[in-house]
Amino acid sequence: MDMSRSVLSVLFAALTFSTAAFATSQADYDAIAERIKPVGDVYLAGSEPVVAEPTGPRDGAKVYGTFCIACHASGVSGAPIKGNAGDWAPRIAQGKDVLQQHAINGLNLMPPRGTCMDCSDDEIMAAIEHMIEGL
Repeated sequence: MDMSRSVLSVLFAALTFSTAAFATSQADYDAIAERIKPVGDVYLAGSEPVVAEPTGPRDGAKVYGTFCIACHASGVSGAPIKGNAGDWAPRIAQGKDVLQQHAINGLNLMPPRGTCMDCSDDEIMAAIEHMIEGL
């Protein structure tokens, strides 16, 4: 009798704990899925998600703030500082065509297009205008 009572107790306990495990709600599953979701995605070449094309040209402030500010805010490697008339005067004296040519093709330590490889010539000129405005 003792043996059957022990077996019965073990079966009852197993049944109790297993039903508790099955009582997990969908909200619990969603919370678990959120906690263990990947932090990023890996794509094979050619299967990347399509990124929306820009809707129009970026203005000079946007281009400057994204690409130019790293060097032209502090004068890194001799870059003329935005709004500094002393830095820009000799460059402006050469004419806007020369400014544009240097910005597009690069000059000294400045890489072509100042690292904005997808900027149009007009966007590059807008960034230059933004940097020299008010001089």
